[in-house]
Order: sequence, then C-alpha cells, then structure tokens
Amino acid sequence: MKIDIHPLTNDPTSAWKEISKSQRVIKINTKPPTTDVPANKVRVVCMSDTHSLTHHIKFDIPDGDIFIHAGDFTRCGKLDEVVDFNEWLKKLPHKHKLVIAGNHELSFDHTFTHPFQNASACCKKTGSTLLDEIPTLGNSKESLAEAVKTENIRQYLSNCTYLQDECVELYGLKIYGTPWQPEFCKWAFNVKRGQACLEKWEQIPECVDILVTHTPPVGHGDLCCSGVRAGCVELLATVQQRVKPKYHVFGHVHEGYGITSDGRIIFVNASTCDINYLPNNQPIVFDVALPKGRTKED
Repeated sequence: MKIDIHPLTNDPTSAWKEISKSQRVIKINTKPPTTDVPANKVRVVCMSDTHSLTHHIKFDIPDGDIFIHAGDFTRCGKLDEVVDFNEWLKKLPHKHKLVIAGNHELSFDHTFTHPFQNASACCKKTGSTLLDEIPTLGNSKESLAEAVKTENIRQYLSNCTYLQDECVELYGLKIYGTPWQPEFCKWAFNVKRGQACLEKWEQIPECVDILVTHTPPVGHGDLCCSGVRAGCVELLATVQQRVKPKYHVFGHVHEGYGITSDGRIIFVNASTCDINYLPNNQPIVFDVALPKGRTKED
C-alpha cells in the first residue's frame, strides 16, 4: 500500500488537528500485571530514554519474557556510557533484551560521523564546525567529538539484541526496530520530514507484531510541553494503514509518557526520564498473545 506525503507534514501540530477529526485517541491507564503470565502469552517490559541514569532509578524493573529499550540509553553515545548500559542490561532477568538507538546515540549513526571527519572543510565554508552548530544538551564538545569517533560501537552491546532497521522473531512474534526520527536539534538518526522519513518507514515489513521506533507518530505520546507536536505524520499513516502492528513502542518525547490507542493499535511511549531528565517513569508492561497454537516452550 502506497503512503502519501501529508501536505502539512512539516507542521505536525497542524497536521494532527486535521487528522484527529477522523480518528480518536483513547488514553489507557494500566498497572503492572501482578499475576503469572498465561502459557499462551509473553510479558513485554518497555523502557526508553534512560540517558545513562539507570544507577539513579529508584524502582525495580519488572521481570518478563522480553525487555525492550526504545533508544536514548546514553547522553551522547560515548564508549563508557555504552559499556555501562551493557553491564546494566546484563543484570536484568529477561530472557530476551532488545535495544534500538535514539538521537543521543551519536556513535551508532555512521552518517553522523562524516561531518566531524571533515570538520576542517566545514569550518572553511561556514566559519564553524558541526560541533558549534548542534546543541550540547549538557555534554562537553569534547565528549561529543569522542563519542562519534568510536568505531564498531555495536560490539559493546553484547547483552542484548541491537536492532537498526532490523526484525527479530521471538515466540512467533515479529519485532522490528528502527532509530530514525524527523530532524531534531541536528543530533543522530535525523532525517527530513516527509519523503526522507517515509523512505525509512517503507523498510518496515507488514507482518510486524511489535514495532519499536525512537520517535512517536504524530498524535500519540508526542505532545511537547510547549504545545507543539513532535511526532511524524508519515509514521502514523504507515503504522495505521500498512504495517498495523499490535503494539507500537517508542520514546523521545519525555512528557508524552503513557499508553494510548486508536481502537486497534496500542501506542506505548515508554520514556523513563521525565521532562526534567529525572528517571521517574515506571517501565510499561503488557502481555502479548502468542500466535494461535504457539506456547513459550515451542
């Protein structure tokens, strides 16, 4: 199915005002399950946007069959941050751990390293380098430069399955992960709204049960405190019209934490950090029915 570019794609706030006239958003309030998981279901535990603050988390991480982290597990993707996160993952009890990157994982985006490698040329043309143009968000420019120089960074995530435009099948469920998002502060995995974003979403197969992106779709968990929506218009269209997963897990917009639904798909903003970058939000847990005839022992 072909997805068209929305005429208001570059203004997601206005686009949602138009789109919302023909669909609903149901707010879902849930508590972590307290009973055992039935044999025909698996328990999924979701977090996102921990920003190297896992040591400051004051709550227990619920056990489950699958753990999902939807990106921004570091502050800027430095090697020591990645190693620390990997050690934290090792302590989690979940049998399967899936992780994608977010815009803070500079070292994971190979397209982001190029401007730094050519910083002198950039400086000659503009009088500045990319380091001068991106917001540091509390990181030193030295830390940012160090982060993007790290090679083969994926090898340091040895205690999980890292997904970057990839699909994995667990218990008969297909789970696809992708880190891209509409341009945001010139950080990692940024692409222009509209066609460039859509080309990333076109890589998502239609048979996905759980979709994991870093960015939210427009209208679900994407409302910023400023009143502006940051979600992707074409992602919402792709999810609703073509992919149609049971669950769509993401983060990125901290203040959008929570669960919503359009009546068919469950949208999960699992941002652990709140708007003040404090890891106060509990993991979001849900039980997913396995394909007919399948059990966890298969």
